[in-house]
Amino acid sequence: MQTNLTMKRFFLTLLIAAFVVPAFSQSAAPVKKIEDYIKFKETKYNFGKIKQGVPVTHDFPFTNVGTEVLIIENATASCGCTTPQWPKAPITKGKSDKIIAGFNAAAAGPFSKEIYVKIKGVDYPYPIYISGEVLSAEDYAKLEASKKKGKSK
Repeated sequence: MQTNLTMKRFFLTLLIAAFVVPAFSQSAAPVKKIEDYIKFKETKYNFGKIKQGVPVTHDFPFTNVGTEVLIIENATASCGCTTPQWPKAPITKGKSDKIIAGFNAAAAGPFSKEIYVKIKGVDYPYPIYISGEVLSAEDYAKLEASKKKGKSK
């Protein structure tokens, strides 16, 4: 009788292990990184000193380095003074395109802004950065005058 009960416990333990062990051994899905899909030529750009109220743009070229068609779902900026434009059509494997970062500053002073690029199939957006210093019209005119003076020497 004791042997029968021991055998039942053994088989019950074996049965439970047969269901529990595979559940724990399941590997998590690989984390998809944006670098597996897209390669930017650069991710940071400094405009230097720019004139207040005069819009500037910079192109951030990229290439689809993935194995499938690349779809950029959106590109959002950290503030209203930064306006990103991105390709709405799918980009085929190995092809290149660009994200255009527009900036129009109302206030003088240094700036640093982010644009978040969201790729279909990747959970988190990828940041690209613009920076520089906005000068008032008067300060910008002084800067330009000093540059001309330096060239005439």
